[in-house]
Amino acid sequence: MAERGCFLVEVSVSKDNDIEIVIEKEEGVVDWEDCSAIDKVMHAAFDQDVEDYALTVSSAGLDRPFKVMKQYQKALGAKVDVWMKGGKKVKGVLEAANDKAITVDGETIGFDVINSVRPVVEFE
Repeated sequence: MAERGCFLVEVSVSKDNDIEIVIEKEEGVVDWEDCSAIDKVMHAAFDQDVEDYALTVSSAGLDRPFKVMKQYQKALGAKVDVWMKGGKKVKGVLEAANDKAITVDGETIGFDVINSVRPVVEFE
């Protein structure tokens, strides 16, 4: 995964053994070859007939909230929507991020008051 410039965002396993692996790319966007490479690694490591699982490998996408710090670091300088606990929404440029807080348009916001952060998609 690292050799393709990808990093792991999330892994979920349902009670029916449906496995979803979500990846992101250090630079650029995740493409079909990236997802296929992860799929091949998983199938080589686990015999699907013995383990009885379904596998989906996908990109974090623009509609999903950030899950790992690498996503915040990749988004530095970009616009984000910050959904706060209590319903307030802040929109602005992500200027900094660490494991305790993010800074959006000069305002430091602690993760303890954040519900989710998503990239803003604007069409010109």
